[in-house]
Amino acid sequence: MASTSLTLISSTFFQTEFPTKRTTKHPISCSISKCPFTPNSVTPLKVSVSDKNMTQSLVPVTPVTTLVSDTDTTPSSIPQQPSPQLPKRLPMRRIPGDYGLPFIGAFQDRLDYFYSEGGRDTFFRTKINKYNSTIFRANMPPGPFISSNPNVIVLLDGKSFPILFDNSKVEKRDIFTGTFMPSTELTGGHRILSYLDPTEPKHEQLKSLIFFLLKTRSSHFIPEFQSSYTNLFDTLEKELAKTGKATFSDANDQAAFNYLAKAFFGTDPTETNLKMDAPKIVSKWTLMQLSPILSLGLPKYIQEPLFHTFRLPPILVKKDYQRLYDFFYESSTGPVLDEAVRLGVSKEEAVHNLLFTTCFNSFGGMKIFFPNLLKWIGRGGVNIHRRLAEEIRYVIKSNDGKVSMAAMEQMPLMKSVVYEALRIEPPVPLQYGKAKHDFVIENHENSFQVKEGEMLFGFQPFATKDPKIFDKADEFVGERFMGEGEKLLKHVFWSNGRETEEPTVGNKQCPGKDFVVLFSRLLVVELFLRYDTFSIQVGKSPTGSAVTFTSLKRATF
Repeated sequence: MASTSLTLISSTFFQTEFPTKRTTKHPISCSISKCPFTPNSVTPLKVSVSDKNMTQSLVPVTPVTTLVSDTDTTPSSIPQQPSPQLPKRLPMRRIPGDYGLPFIGAFQDRLDYFYSEGGRDTFFRTKINKYNSTIFRANMPPGPFISSNPNVIVLLDGKSFPILFDNSKVEKRDIFTGTFMPSTELTGGHRILSYLDPTEPKHEQLKSLIFFLLKTRSSHFIPEFQSSYTNLFDTLEKELAKTGKATFSDANDQAAFNYLAKAFFGTDPTETNLKMDAPKIVSKWTLMQLSPILSLGLPKYIQEPLFHTFRLPPILVKKDYQRLYDFFYESSTGPVLDEAVRLGVSKEEAVHNLLFTTCFNSFGGMKIFFPNLLKWIGRGGVNIHRRLAEEIRYVIKSNDGKVSMAAMEQMPLMKSVVYEALRIEPPVPLQYGKAKHDFVIENHENSFQVKEGEMLFGFQPFATKDPKIFDKADEFVGERFMGEGEKLLKHVFWSNGRETEEPTVGNKQCPGKDFVVLFSRLLVVELFLRYDTFSIQVGKSPTGSAVTFTSLKRATF
């Protein structure tokens, strides 16, 4: 999921219809207080931001007498000029915590991380309370015997977390999955784009190829989504009518892969040798890479030796991976592979990267984020469902009944709901960076010295729920990013960068940042064009939430 793990598109390709500049003005002049779809009882958010020490004070300036020629007038003094006061340096503190005894400390932290009551959130909160700090030292899974060095400096606040995006301070080479790297046998023997640092020549070439793919296929993104997800909703309705409930995950997996194959490559996978097998193959292949850092819900005595202590052998998915490779080679033959050769990338390496981009990043993103998005909207209840339906249908009707990027920009509540879901439960929770040199980092209370070569780790859900940045940080507030709330988008980090910044060949921000936002918006739009409201049951899965529909009420207005 996001050059941080999950998906891929450069907004530079959408500027005509999908402007990336965030403003507080909308074509239909909606605001949280004036939007026709917003109840009068809703009041604008008041968000307290922590940077209050950045105020300027006026410092008196000593008058200066200036000698000039006899024909000039001589001012007795110059006007007073404001002189900004430098912000106070926070107290320096030694980074608290330790790594324990070799092997034993890492093993104990792994057990606490996976099996503490309350899971990894409790693991991190316990250490915050113990050290009275959101920055501390700890070990991150998998540890022995998969990771040679599990030692990290943990960052759990919104102020320190963005250091992980600063390419002048941190290196991103081979740390996409953290303190270990899966075998390259799982990716055709190649180090994929996600594992490359921006200083490596191949990084620019491969990221440029992804930008080219997204640019040349962008006109297919909306119609193919509508086609694939109309089939998904038809399937869910039939299952509901038959059994009284409908599981979202299986239907979503099939719809997501079909959509991506058609949108990116113009190929229907069900009409190839892959048939309907792709989602299961991709899930199995992804598990081979991520099993050391996932909790699969198995008993400790099974999960620890089988998945967390030793790597699974790549041969287990070799034949399945070859089926995926053959599909992507045949589907991408033409302009995309020609562009790869022009950029200096072999066709073989290009296909392995296109496969990874589509299956791991994009498909993985839809598999994880769509259930989470539905969970939060479902829990919002009938009121927010009605407001979303009214807003979406009004805008689409005003745009000749067509769903477009420009039309979706006129839906402030819908946009805010998507951003809020990305904030409260980002699809890529773990991010890493290795210090290139000594430097100082800060949280809200202290400064800390980081040494060259030390590994920094950020748990994003804590950073994007920082109570010193967001009011009601642990609550889903659908209107949070409407109106003046848009200014808070700089604190949304799901794409391995700020939401207000853009991916380039020189950074590690997800090249498909705006593509992820686009298909997430499309899900909400298509859902509320078709239904007035819905009800769900929510469970857990290894990748996030498991959603089951218990009702879908068809549109009545």
